[in-house]
Amino acid sequence: MIAVLCAGAALAVVTFLFRAAGPMVVGRFELSPRARRTVDLCAMALLAGVMATAAVADGRELAGFARFAGVAVAGLLAWRRAPLPLVILAAGATAAVLRLGGID
Repeated sequence: MIAVLCAGAALAVVTFLFRAAGPMVVGRFELSPRARRTVDLCAMALLAGVMATAAVADGRELAGFARFAGVAVAGLLAWRRAPLPLVILAAGATAAVLRLGGID
């Protein structure tokens, strides 16, 4: 148990050092517009991958249709640039109505 706690503490320290070093390193050089665009696209791709995984998986099993439908409604409304509270409420309402109707 002590080994796990020490490993967790070491990981926390290393993570803190990486985060603290970031602003110091970024200020030392300038990225080209192409490199900056690539970094932005990679961040969006990573976020989309996490969102897609969370939308279709629940642990080691596939999530139900209600969750997928809620995420689809949220994605459609976000794409149409709807206000964030509307996106959240519509996604939750979609999943709730489907679950209430017996569709999980």
